[in-house]
Amino acid sequence: MDLEAVRTFVAAADAGRFQDAATDLSVTQQAVSKRIAGLEKSLGVRLFTRTARGAKLTVDGQAFLPHARDLLRAAARAAASVRPGRRALRVDVIGRRLAPADVVRDFHRAHPGIGLDVVTLFDADAAVAAVRSGDIDASFRAVTMPGRQLPDDVAAVRAFDEPVQLLTGPAHPLADAGAVTPERLAGRRIWMPGIVPGTEWAAYYDDLAAAFGLTIEVTGPDFGTEPLLDTLAGSDSLATFVGEQTRLSAPAGHGLRRIAVRDPAPVYPHSLVWHRDNPHPALAALREHLRCGRFAHSAPGTWTPAWA
Repeated sequence: MDLEAVRTFVAAADAGRFQDAATDLSVTQQAVSKRIAGLEKSLGVRLFTRTARGAKLTVDGQAFLPHARDLLRAAARAAASVRPGRRALRVDVIGRRLAPADVVRDFHRAHPGIGLDVVTLFDADAAVAAVRSGDIDASFRAVTMPGRQLPDDVAAVRAFDEPVQLLTGPAHPLADAGAVTPERLAGRRIWMPGIVPGTEWAAYYDDLAAAFGLTIEVTGPDFGTEPLLDTLAGSDSLATFVGEQTRLSAPAGHGLRRIAVRDPAPVYPHSLVWHRDNPHPALAALREHLRCGRFAHSAPGTWTPAWA
């Protein structure tokens, strides 16, 4: 259905005269008549009766009017849903239990009036492609991986650094340690079946293992977080790495221990990635929020890969 004809019909119905509708729409009276005639032809009914005082709605015109108004409101909502500054800001947070999701929640609390659409993409390649296509406005990722420079039209800024912790069950020899050094973990079984070769987090943990002589096992299928926690809880030898802000949902009886790693403290480098030409005003608000000083950055005594 021709929305301009529908808009013209509503204007004529409200004005009661084709000439007044033409003035309101900044078109000629002939254009109004032509649009309404086309709409009547497509509907197969008469919408107006011309009188000495102007144009009067027919019974069919009266029946069509509320639906015509609904059509125009639906069109306005459809346009607003994709208009920068009106539609929600689309942000990729990798995982909803991970630190970037907490940062976006913090942003939402500070700016409750800004609409947010939170998504989870697989890896940095998928995130950068989505940023470039406009499918998302921003992503939190570790960049740049070795040998992979960002495209010229994609920008990134270091957003925050997240300390990495050791996670063990209660029977592990390090379970009661308040903190450990990376060197102390050499020779220990660190199990991370969720690592996928070629991803940014695989590059990070490969470099962490190489820097401190660690052995990180990726053997076995990845059944998700809960089965991993179940295995750790019953093991006296397995441990894993988690981000300090990672939300875990292990039962209380598991007795899992989160142990700080220090001297140096490995930190995962989260960056905000966006398209340089993205005009969404909420994107600027998010970038400013990350500069508010509440988010940690590398300091003396921390470690990140050289590429970060």
